[in-house]
Amino acid sequence: MSDPFAQATAIHELGALELWRLLHARELSAVEVAQHQLDRIERLDAASAFVHVDGELALARARAADEAEDRTGIIHGLPFADKDLTPRAGQPASMGSRWLEGAVAEATHPVAQVLDEGGGVVLGRTAAPELGFAGYTRSALHGATTLPGHPGLHAGGSSGGAAAAVAQGLLPFAPGSDGGGSIRIPAATCGLVGLKPTRGRIPAQGGVGAVGGLVTAGAIARSVIDVALLTDALIGRQNGVVRHPLVLRAPERDDGSLLAAAMRGEGRFRIAVLTGGTPWDATHDIRISPEATAAVEATVRALEAFGHELGEVALPEASGDLGVPGVGGYAAAFTDLWRGGAATIPIPLGERDRLEPLARWIVETSDALTAGGLARAQLWATEYERRVLAAFGPWDAVLTPTTALTPRPLGWYPSDDGEADFDAQVLHTPHTSFVNLTGLPAITLPVHETVEGLPMGAQLIGRPGEEATLLAIGRQLERRIPWTARALARFPTG
Repeated sequence: MSDPFAQATAIHELGALELWRLLHARELSAVEVAQHQLDRIERLDAASAFVHVDGELALARARAADEAEDRTGIIHGLPFADKDLTPRAGQPASMGSRWLEGAVAEATHPVAQVLDEGGGVVLGRTAAPELGFAGYTRSALHGATTLPGHPGLHAGGSSGGAAAAVAQGLLPFAPGSDGGGSIRIPAATCGLVGLKPTRGRIPAQGGVGAVGGLVTAGAIARSVIDVALLTDALIGRQNGVVRHPLVLRAPERDDGSLLAAAMRGEGRFRIAVLTGGTPWDATHDIRISPEATAAVEATVRALEAFGHELGEVALPEASGDLGVPGVGGYAAAFTDLWRGGAATIPIPLGERDRLEPLARWIVETSDALTAGGLARAQLWATEYERRVLAAFGPWDAVLTPTTALTPRPLGWYPSDDGEADFDAQVLHTPHTSFVNLTGLPAITLPVHETVEGLPMGAQLIGRPGEEATLLAIGRQLERRIPWTARALARFPTG
C-alpha cells in the first residue's frame, strides 16, 4: 500500500470522488484515509467542528471496508461524521444540550444507517446548536464553532460543525440536516456547496411525516460533484429502487444518478432572479448587504456567459391570511410550525431550566400552541406553497442570496433573549426558510468573496424533485468560478 504522505496531493486535498477512485483501485486503503483524517482532527480542528471523535470505531470500520469483497457501496471507504442531532447507538447523544449531557444513544438514526450501508466510515460527531434550533452553532455544552481562519466569526448553523469540518479539510464531505436553512447557511458561510433536497427525496429524513415537514437531510462538500455523490448515498438506491418507508413513495423506481447529472453539467435553463423582497419583510427590517447583492450579480454574469435565459420573479404576498383566518402571515405560520416540531421533544417542565434561552423560548411558547393553531399554520403553509410553485413554475431555477449579511461576529446573536435571538437569525438569513416551508430543493454555491476574503453564497431554488437541474447549473458555475481552489487555499496546515 502506498504512503499517503508521499503522494503529490495530500489525502485531505482530494475530493470525495477522487478518494473513492483511489480506494477502488487499491492505491489507497480506507485505513490510511481514516488515520490521516483522524490525525488532522486531533491537530487542526481550531474551529471546534467536532464534539466527539471515535478513532477506534473509525479504524475498525475502515479495516472492514478494506477487507470487504463487495465494494459496491456508493461511498465505500470514504470518511464522514454524524451531525450531533443524528443518534448512533453507543455514541454520545447530547444534541448540543446540557439537558442531555452524558446521554448515550440506544438506537441508530436512519440517516446514519443509510450511510453505513453505503460503505462510509464514520469518524465521530460534528457540532450543532442546542436541539438544532439556531442558524449558527454555539452551545453552553460545546462552545462556539467558528468560521475556519476567523475565530471571531460564527460558522453558521445548525450544521455548522459539518461545514467547518469540510472547510478545514477534516472530511471530504459531510451530511447535515436543514429545517430553515441549516445546511445552506453554514455551507455559504464556510465557502462550500450545500444541497437541501426536495421534501420526501431522502427516505431516511425527508420531512414527510414530521410536523410541518420542514427538516430534510442533505449534503455539504467543497464541490458540486461531491455533494451529488453524498446525496446519492443519502437517497440509498438499491438496484435502482429507493425504499421509502411510507406507502406514498415506497417502493420507487429511481435509476437517475445525481452524480452523473453533476458530472455532465449540461443544459441551458430558464433562471429567474428573485425580486420584491422576502417573506419576512412585513415583520422584520430586512436589509440585503452589498456583499449579498454582489454574490447574486456574480452569479448572473456567469449564467449569462453560459447562455442561460435570465429573468425576474417575485414571491407571492406573504403578509395576509391567504384565506386561512387566524394566521397573520408568513412569520406567524412558520414560527408556529417551528414550535410544532419543538412540541414533540419530551422535555419535562422541571428540567427546562437546563435549556438555553433560545431553546427554552421555543419550547415554552410551543406549550400555548393549540391543535387548531397548528392546523391553521399548516393550511396557510400549504396555500403559500401552491402560490410559490405557481410563481416559480415557469422557471427551472430561482436565484437569491443565501445569506443577507456577511458571516456574523460571535457576539451578534443575543445570548440572553430567545426571541431576540430568533429575530437576529431572520435578519441574517431571510431567504432560506421559505424553501423548507414549500418543500422545494435548493443549493448554495460559494460564488463570491468579499474584499476581506469572506465567503458569500448564492442560492438556486429548483422545481420539486429536480435536484439534478440545480447540480447541473452548479457544475457549470463551478467550471467558471474557482471556489474549490479557494477552499483548498483556506485549509489549515501543520
